[in-house]
Amino acid sequence: MTIRLPHGTYEPRTEPAAFAPTGVPLASRTVFSAAHVVADPHADVSPDSPAAVDWDATLAFRRHLWSHGLGVAEAMDTAQRGMGLDWAGAAELIRRSAAEAKAVGGRIAAGVGTDQLTGPADLAAVRTAYEEQLALVEDTGAQPILMASRALAAAARTPDDYVTVYTHLLRQASEPVVLHWLGPMFDPALEGYWGSADLDAATDTFLDVIAAHPDKVDGIKVSLLDARREVDLRRRLPDGVRCYTGDDFHYPELIAGDDHGFSHALLGIFDPLGPLAAEAVRVLDTGDTDGFRKVLDPTVPLSRHLFQAPTRFYKTGVVFLAWLAGHQDHFTMVGGLQSARSVPHLAKAYEMADGLGLFPDPALAESRMKSLLTVYGVEQ
Repeated sequence: MTIRLPHGTYEPRTEPAAFAPTGVPLASRTVFSAAHVVADPHADVSPDSPAAVDWDATLAFRRHLWSHGLGVAEAMDTAQRGMGLDWAGAAELIRRSAAEAKAVGGRIAAGVGTDQLTGPADLAAVRTAYEEQLALVEDTGAQPILMASRALAAAARTPDDYVTVYTHLLRQASEPVVLHWLGPMFDPALEGYWGSADLDAATDTFLDVIAAHPDKVDGIKVSLLDARREVDLRRRLPDGVRCYTGDDFHYPELIAGDDHGFSHALLGIFDPLGPLAAEAVRVLDTGDTDGFRKVLDPTVPLSRHLFQAPTRFYKTGVVFLAWLAGHQDHFTMVGGLQSARSVPHLAKAYEMADGLGLFPDPALAESRMKSLLTVYGVEQ
């Protein structure tokens, strides 16, 4: 059997790759998957409405990730934070997901931001907003991830403004946090974060914040899509502070590491790649770096496809693949973001994911892909 795609015909595979869940945590690296949310497809909402979430399906997907030994990074960019999911929805998501993590013994970290601010704000308001979210995340028992703030980027005038805000937050934190540097390719409003468009100068400010309070920083998540810069930054971190790669273009080499160290992982691409990524790290746990690369390197073309510019719309491909894989029964997203990628883009993602064996039921994925194509006039 073949399927007619916009760019030609394709013969789907008939058997999936086997990635059995074990529930056993990974050993050689700490690996978080930033997880998507499942929209309620029957809610009568508009793109401007608060997110309507299918909580059962959303939490079931997190149990899927935990079953493979992965941690969950909750209410992050992948969950459409600031692109359909507002703070009220994110707060509820964090509460529910953290409770589920406790019930199943899963590892969870959660995003702390300032997205309850809906207009211009000064530095004092930014700090207060951060404090509110930090308190909520700590109360749930999740590890806080201090996310980059659009409001701070708009309010800050100098690098010292960033230092002041983050120093205050680190002093407030009860336990070590993860600091997240999200590049403008993921969110254009974050251009010039850490007080400069010069990435070398911004890196120096970032490192100054960490060096002043290394006991309060578990690690950093770097999402700049620049492997060389991440390696250089990783080598300058104080002892005991980890680097969690957020580079969805170069993650195999960064996780594998070199003679001077390696990166852990906190990645949106590990939402669709979860079982395969866990399998790769289990190979790495045995000391087999070449075997790890053999499993994970073939996934990079798919990741680069999903995260191609405009990168911030990668979430559409992530949710699309979750639908094809049977993790949800519809292809609907909060904010109507299912329309953010073209049919040819999605068709190519299907072909690449099927080639990797990512679909537990290839026949289901094929059937769903054909139904979508038919809607868009690609007759089968």
